[in-house]
Amino acid sequence: MPRWLLTVLLLTASNVFMTTAWYYHLKQKTWTLLAAIAVSWLIALPEYMLQVPANRLGHTDHGGPFTAPQLKVIQEAVTLVVFTVFSIAVLREKPRPTDYAAFILVLAAVAVSMLGRVAAPR
Repeated sequence: MPRWLLTVLLLTASNVFMTTAWYYHLKQKTWTLLAAIAVSWLIALPEYMLQVPANRLGHTDHGGPFTAPQLKVIQEAVTLVVFTVFSIAVLREKPRPTDYAAFILVLAAVAVSMLGRVAAPR
């Protein structure tokens, strides 16, 4: 599997965990704030176990194809896709047209960031 694809898949998996950690508690009306924080931290742990390898595998210093800024922009775009699915499927909240317009602008940022994918000399 190409490193770029493995990186994106790991970023996607990590974002599923983080989105769940950040937003699932909103539907849990009986949870106390402390319970929401504790459960969110437990859900977030696997996110770090996926995010760190994704960034290491994907970064140019470790043989990957992406610079750190490119990894960040990819991660943000993946977050928006995962969040949109989560928002509709779990929270039952449909994004507004202006939300989609904002998402498109972030996805456009990914395209701009990928121009000249070679890392700048140090």
